[in-house]
Amino acid sequence: MDHNPYLKNGAPMNADTGRGRVEDPAAIVNVPWQTRPASPTEFELALCDALTEIFDAGAEELSEIVAALNDKGVKAADGSGWTIESFQAEMKKQSA
Repeated sequence: MDHNPYLKNGAPMNADTGRGRVEDPAAIVNVPWQTRPASPTEFELALCDALTEIFDAGAEELSEIVAALNDKGVKAADGSGWTIESFQAEMKKQSA
């Protein structure tokens, strides 16, 4: 299994768990090694692979990360090149 099918999509904020949208730990069956509500998309997998390579190469600044994604030809979800703003928006979306 590559995701937790017991999670509810759009879970409300739980003040006891900190930032982000997190299920109430006492009210959910938690698969310890995985807590995403669905399998990752091809886009998410490709972005993850590219970011792993970019960080392994030593990039630390946001501008370096965005430039490296564009240099590698990794497109944003809408098929466009990355900007700092679009990368930040995607990371916010992925962490919601």
